[in-house]
Parts: sequence; C-alpha cells; structure tokens
Amino acid sequence: MAKNAGVWGIDIGQCALKALRCTRDGDKVVADAFDYIEYPKILSQPEAEPEQMVRDALEQFLSRNDVKGHKVAISVPGQSGLAKFFKPPPVDAKKIPDIVKYEARQQIPFDLNDVIWDYQQMGGGAEIDGFALETEVGLFAMKREQVFRAIKPYQNAGIELDIVQLAPLSIYNFVTFDILTEGPSAEEFDPDNPPESMVVLAMGTDTTDLVVTNGFRVWQRSIPLGGNHFTKQLTKDLKLTFAKAEHLKRNARQAEDPKTVFQAMRPIFNDLVTEVQRSIGFFQGIDRKARIGGVIVLGNTVKLPGLTQYLGKNLGYEVVNFEGFHRLSGDSVVSSPAFKDNVLAFGVCYGLCLQALGMSSLKTNLVPRELITERLIRRKKPWALASVGALLLACSFNFFFHYNSWYKVQEDRTNQDVSWKQAQGRIETVSGESRRHTNDDKQRLAKLEHLKAIGNEVVGNADRRLLWLEVLRAVNDALPRDEDYQPGRIPNIKDKPFTQRKNLNVEYLETEYFPDLKDWYTEDVKVRYAQTLAAVEESKPAEPPPAAIEPGAAGDPAGQAAPAGTAAPAVPDAPAVPGGPAVPGGPNNPVASPADTGPTGPGWVIELRGYHFFNEDLNTGGATYVRNSLLRSLETLEVELPIGNGLTERFTMKDLGIGYAILLPNDELNKRWQEPNPNFEGTTAGMAGGGIPGVGPDGAPGADLGGTGVPGMPDEADPAVGAGGVPGVPGGAAGSGDKKANEEPPTLPAPKYTFTVQFCWQEKLLGERLEQKRLAREAEQELQQQQQANQGQPVAANLTNRGGTN
Repeated sequence: MAKNAGVWGIDIGQCALKALRCTRDGDKVVADAFDYIEYPKILSQPEAEPEQMVRDALEQFLSRNDVKGHKVAISVPGQSGLAKFFKPPPVDAKKIPDIVKYEARQQIPFDLNDVIWDYQQMGGGAEIDGFALETEVGLFAMKREQVFRAIKPYQNAGIELDIVQLAPLSIYNFVTFDILTEGPSAEEFDPDNPPESMVVLAMGTDTTDLVVTNGFRVWQRSIPLGGNHFTKQLTKDLKLTFAKAEHLKRNARQAEDPKTVFQAMRPIFNDLVTEVQRSIGFFQGIDRKARIGGVIVLGNTVKLPGLTQYLGKNLGYEVVNFEGFHRLSGDSVVSSPAFKDNVLAFGVCYGLCLQALGMSSLKTNLVPRELITERLIRRKKPWALASVGALLLACSFNFFFHYNSWYKVQEDRTNQDVSWKQAQGRIETVSGESRRHTNDDKQRLAKLEHLKAIGNEVVGNADRRLLWLEVLRAVNDALPRDEDYQPGRIPNIKDKPFTQRKNLNVEYLETEYFPDLKDWYTEDVKVRYAQTLAAVEESKPAEPPPAAIEPGAAGDPAGQAAPAGTAAPAVPDAPAVPGGPAVPGGPNNPVASPADTGPTGPGWVIELRGYHFFNEDLNTGGATYVRNSLLRSLETLEVELPIGNGLTERFTMKDLGIGYAILLPNDELNKRWQEPNPNFEGTTAGMAGGGIPGVGPDGAPGADLGGTGVPGMPDEADPAVGAGGVPGVPGGAAGSGDKKANEEPPTLPAPKYTFTVQFCWQEKLLGERLEQKRLAREAEQELQQQQQANQGQPVAANLTNRGGTN
C-alpha cells in the first residue's frame, strides 16, 4: 500500500526557520517530521545579512529533509497583508463573487492588477432557497511585489510552493481545529448569541499577531512590539551590546540583579498591555455581541519570565496555559525534546499543514496564478514533447511511404520498354478525346432538353386548359347525391323532408395560390387532416367490392355485369356519382398515411363553403356527415375523365393532385333554422307567377325563381306542377284560395349545418398522369409474368388493357 504524501508547513521568522511535516490519517493529523533552524543572528539586527542567512537556513533544511512529492505551504508576515471583512446584503448566492469583486475595488487601496487577493465566505452563515443570509465574507490581499519577495528564497532553493498564507490566518486555522473544539456546529451557530471568543497573541521577534476568533468569525491585527523590543530596551538602559542583552533577556532569572532587568523591561510590558487592551476595545466596538473568554499566548517570547502573569493581571482576562497541540499525533515528533522546547513557535506551521491537508476552516491562497500556470505547463511538457516526437515519427513514415510510391512512377522509369512519361502522354491523348466526346454529349443533351421543354410547352397549353375543368368535375363528383333526386326532378317536401335530404348545398368556392404549401399545412391543419383520415378509416366497407366482370364473360352467364364506363353499385356511405363509382381503399387508391409530412412545393388551396339539412340524427349528421361524404370522397374517389379521341380514363384524387381535405372549425349548427315551405301558396309581397321568393332548388335561399322554381326545368316536366305553381302542388294559380293548400305553413323547421372545407391541389398535366399510368401498368404486367413463370404457367400473350374506354 502506497504511503500517503505529506505536507510541509514552513515559517521563516526573524529568529529561526520552523518547519513541520504532517500526514492525514482519517480525521487525525500525524506529524512525522519537523525542523527548527535558528539563525546566527536576528534578521533585523543592523550587522545581519537576512538574505544570506535565510538561504543558508533553507540549504540546511533541504540537506536534512526531502520536500519532493509533498505539498509545501508557507506563511508571510501579517503586517504585509490586508484582511477585510464585510457582510453582503441578502442576495442570491451565485452573485456573491460579483459583489466581492466590487468590494475588492472599494476596500483594497491599490489597483487590483498590482495585488494578489482571494476571498472566502466565513462559517456560520445560512443559505435559504439560494439566498445567502447573515453571511460574512473575508477579503485577503497582498501586494504582488511583496508576495514575490517572500517566495523568492524558496524559488532560489528550488522549492515549489502550493500555498501562501498570512501568518495570523494560519494561527486562526490552528486554533479553530485544535482548541475551539467544543463550540456549536455551523448549522447551530446563532449570530445574535455567538460563542465566547478567544484572544490569541502570537509574539514574534519584531511584531505580535493578535487574533480574535470564536471559531466562525475572525479579526486580526499586527502589533509592532515583539521580543526584540525587550532586547533593545535592555541595550538602552543597561548599556549592553545587543548579543549580551539578548542573552540576559533569555536568562533573566539567573542574572546577578533580576529586579534591575525586569525594571528595565517594564516600559515594554506596559506598552504591550496598552496595545492589546486598545485592540480588544476596538474589536468589541465593531462587534458588540462578542464576549472574550480568555487569552492564549504563543511564541518563544512567552518564555520571558513573568510575562504571562503580567498579561493576566493587567488585561483582566484569564490567560490559558498552552501546553501543546491536543489533536496532533506522531510520537516521533510530539515527544521530541527539541519540539517540546519550541512547541509555542510551531502554531503557524501547524495551521499551514492543516490547510494543505484540506482540514482547515480558511482555505484562501495567495500563490500567484502565473506560478500555477507555469507549473502546469512544465508538468505537461514531457507529454507535449512525446506527442511531438510521435507526430514527427508518423510524418517520417508517411514520407517514406509516399517517396516509395513516387519512386515507382518517375517519368524515366520504364516498365516493359514503356516509360511513365510515354504512358502519361497516351493517357492525356485518350483523356482529351474522352473530354471532347463528353462535351459533345452534354451539348446534345442540352439541346434535347430544350426541345423537350418546347414540346411540353406546346402540348401543355392544351392540357392546362383542362386542369380547372377537371378539378371542378372532381369536386362536383365528390359532392354526395341523394338517391331520391332524379335529374330534373325535386322530391316533394312531404315525401322527402329537409332533414332527410343528403345533398350538400354549395354557397361559394374560392382559391388561393401558395408558393409552398407547407406554409398552409400547419400543426392545426395536420390535426384536422388526421380527423379526416380517421373518418375515412371508420367508413370503409366491411369487405372490398367485387372485381368488375366483363359482360358475357365467365361468371356472368346472364350478361348482367355493368359495361365499362358505367356506374357500379354504390359502396355504403359512399353514394355513386355520375361519371364513375367511388372505390375507396382500393389498390389504386390508397388512404394517406397519418405519418405523411404534408404537401410541399407550389399549389392551390381551394375553399368550399356550404350547408346541409341532414341533421335529424346528430351521430350521422353535422360534421360527421361532411367528413363521411365530401371529405372521404376527396380522399378516396376515382373520377373518370376524357383523355381524347373519345376515350376516358379513371384517375384518383391523388393522381389529380387533390388531397389533404380538412373541415375548418368555423362550422355552425343552427337548430332553430326555418326553411321556406315550397308548398306554401299564400300571397306574399314580391311573389311573381306563383313562385316562392328567396327559395332556390330544394328549398335553399335564393332568388325569385318564378314558374316551377327550378332553373332550366319546364313546367310540364312534372305533371303535379301547375303553370306558374310550386313543385308538388297540382295545378292552380298562385293565391287561388285553396283552403287546403293555404293550410301549409310558410316555413318548416330544418336544422341547418354550415361548413367550410379546404383542400390543396397541385397541378398535374394529363400527359404526366397518362405516363404514370402506363409505367404502372407495365410494372404490373411484368410482375404478373414473373408470377406465372414462377408457377410454371404459360404467360398470356396479351393482358387486358385496363385503360380508357369509349
């Protein structure tokens, strides 16, 4: 099992270099190495050379320890950085980075390009429905030149850094992890009643870092007083050299006159207490809810005799006796006498290790981004070089393969006494001849297409004159016919009431041209077309109609089969129409698939508006009747049309380009409609010759007809109609005074259903349709011949031509 990689926390102080290496074992932190290297002189002494002494200390550290493969975190003095805290308003948590950037411009007194900064949301805040409430954000910054000055000794020593952190914040990480362990959790933290705060004094050589924290909030300040100030005070008062004063400070109890020594250092004691009290008072002024629970003193300066007791007596707070790290294990380090003797100086190193292990509360990092980028590039260089090398190798192989192929086809290389140059010349000759023939063929094809276009235009003019006539014939054949309506005769209203008449009355027919019919075929049209298809499927006959039998042929001994070109018996719900039978769903008339994507290309949309009175049973009348009759016929009907020379041909609606019939939603059923009674003979203003004003054929509103009321119908066509009378009323002039006739009401109730139908039509010339028919017949004939050949039957010499009839 591989050993876990450790992390180094290194703190270069004014007096010594401290380093601690830790690893993580679950929730435990294990120290497995440490180092404490004291300089020959204090770095701030006038005759000292700080750069050289730090370089020598790092070389000594690297000679005794290995940092390769380990993360390295270092500290920088607190007075070199800036720490600001602010509370943003309740805002979406995703917008906090933008607010922090704005605050950074306001809080940092330098251009953001000249500083390295980072931020973090402090613990104890709440986030509800994505909004951050009672959140405190810490903003930490340091001038770029100071950061590079701090990391320069490590770069010169070849140490790669992963974390750069302010020393007071490293102390905060150590205190929250190792000392403040009995406080509430982040979920239980109450900003209005926070836990007690601890004051941490990390006394260094020249400065003292004061950190106030309750485990969730932190406030720090660097006090410009340290152990070196006690030495300088002794030098001044006792007229000693710096070295002798430092030795006397460290061994004050063994001095000849300890009282004199302490009296000389008393002003520094007073200044330290004053600065600490002033800092605590300022903190309590900005956080009035904070309560101070005690003071913790760190650093080797604490060894100064009487310092702890003096601080406890004059600050008014309990000074906690710090005896070591509670949650740091590793007997080889913790039990070492050298570590125990300097344990108060390793607080910063411990906090750095916690952050590098990912176990700290604060995770901000002031490492310059360009160093991280440079390191990533350097780590990827071997892979990049390997990739380039592989690419060059592949290119080399590719070159040799191409060179080998090129060498085989050099112009001077011969094969069977023929050089490549000669062969290429012959190829060019043949290729030129081929191109000449190809160009000649293209020119002739273009000329042929031009002649075809002229011929189609000449022939198509005649076909186009018939297109609209064919469409009108198809629409007319698609209209249902009442079986009681004989040509030239209208049944009497008593024999055939309005509500039993199946004919549709057309009011108008309009057309509109569309450059592309997909603009008309919208989603709504598609849904309504699906309703049409459903009606077609529901109204299909249970069994297909029997095939046509030639008169006198086998199976028709009586010769009673209908001759070609005459109407076949009507299919139920699809009444026969003049000009040919409707055969829905037949082999030549398939029903459109619901998966159809709709019409495309140019075409016409034809709109037909009309009404009918066949509404006695709403299950079969109204819109249902229109779909089962007109719309079904527009989808499935076959129309017999003349093709010239006295011949006719049957075409489906699809052959004619007609399809996609729909019923628009503006239909209306007027159940209270009153239709004029054709049998009413009362005298009415505006009536002429006994006619019925405003009544057209079969009772539809129309113009004053006079006479019989039927256009083109002579009075003698119906013996029951008298001169100038009404159909179905025997003889007599209008207003004859027949009491029985006058008993007829002037109007009759006739529920009236008004509808609007649309369908599209794309022009297909007669010549194109006949060509398609011919190709289809040839394909069917070929299929029948193959089937007969497979069955071992002789192939019929001639198949029945199912083309047009006379």
